[in-house]
Amino acid sequence: MASAPRPQPCFGGDSLTLQAPNPRLVLASQSSARSALLRDAGLTFEAKAARVDEDAIKASARAEGLDASEAALLLAEAKAMRIARTEPDALVIGADQMLVCDGAWFDKPADRQAATVQLRALRGRTHELVCAVTCHRHGGRVWQHVARPRLTMREFSDRFLDAYLDAEGDAVLGSVGAYRLEGPGLHLFAKVEGEFGAILGLPMLALLGFLRGHGVLMT
Repeated sequence: MASAPRPQPCFGGDSLTLQAPNPRLVLASQSSARSALLRDAGLTFEAKAARVDEDAIKASARAEGLDASEAALLLAEAKAMRIARTEPDALVIGADQMLVCDGAWFDKPADRQAATVQLRALRGRTHELVCAVTCHRHGGRVWQHVARPRLTMREFSDRFLDAYLDAEGDAVLGSVGAYRLEGPGLHLFAKVEGEFGAILGLPMLALLGFLRGHGVLMT
């Protein structure tokens, strides 16, 4: 028996739109930076917090000898799976980011003192922001991707660092690097290599390419 033809996405209408009405997009994250990237690209989506034990997943990855890319994918996968359980028909986007410098993994700083220690450790050195994204639909993963932007911090003074932390306040605690490249954190750097979206936590060019191939966006 022949299978029923797959419904084709419908674009357009009374106003120009690049996105089909189905499937719905759900971002498995409450990250304001990731939401802003999707929103600025003109996508319609819903953001839902995916509560997973990130520390436990990282510890397991370390114990298994996984590298940062594999660990970031595990985290992104766990987030997407958590939301996809209750959103089987939606296209769920999970993402995570890890900072790696000379083989060491860095986490979000717990307080200003931790941010100071972390930024001094990164000062004058090059690190990678390993950014993983995965998409789930109908109970399984349909796509994944890892980007690795490289960023080099300049040799800033301790006086500058204190002034920077005063200016940013608690905002540095929400970033794995203790900086916001879209804000005053840009002053920390001498060189940045990689897609801006991936640096902020979501590799948009790769994601948009997948969405076009999946019939979600107009080709």
